[in-house]
Amino acid sequence: MLFESFPALESLPFLCAGFTRRVSGLDVHVEREEALSRLGPIHREALAAAGLGGMAFASAEQVHGGRIAEVSSPTASPGADGLLTTIPGVCLGIYVADCAAVYLADRHGRGIALVHSGKTGTGLGIVSSAVEALCLAASAAPSDLVAQVSPCIRPPHYETDFAEEIVRQLASAGVRDIHDCGTCTASRPEDYYSYRREKGLTGRMLAFLASSAGTKQQPLSCRMPDEENAR
Repeated sequence: MLFESFPALESLPFLCAGFTRRVSGLDVHVEREEALSRLGPIHREALAAAGLGGMAFASAEQVHGGRIAEVSSPTASPGADGLLTTIPGVCLGIYVADCAAVYLADRHGRGIALVHSGKTGTGLGIVSSAVEALCLAASAAPSDLVAQVSPCIRPPHYETDFAEEIVRQLASAGVRDIHDCGTCTASRPEDYYSYRREKGLTGRMLAFLASSAGTKQQPLSCRMPDEENAR
């Protein structure tokens, strides 16, 4: 299986969302840039399988900070750990290997966001910032949003449960429809890459999110830029 999906996001017919998994037999016991280079063709294959092969692709530098970037075209946003768009036909992408990818979507199709939130980003309140920014950009209320937390590292493999804190922050921000898959990346090495378990020499999962709202349900399609900025 190239990627997994989430029922809460699948319930919105205008969304396409996924989370890639470990590629069996691919050697990624190398530094980040080389690992991403080796994974690039697999990630493109996953996006094509999801119906996103050719769509504008936006990624973030991912510096473990709190900045959210609003995008409308193919870009690699410097200094950002979160992306949002109100433009249909833009695919958002975040790379993780223990940190959480947090998916946010307005159920009325007015905007989406995808956030990289690990221990540091969660401590900075990046998810709360993303909710506020998306609601402002999409003229939505927090109660209009659906939120999904991806697989990430959790206790006892990590000293803090930042996934639990992410859920708390979402609720405090006014989001009511919150979903956490509950999966620990470090406890399932056959399915996921884990930065902590593999001591930094490992691959990355690609979290992706796109919307066709306002495009009369035209087929979604994804063009990936160089992945040199992924963390």
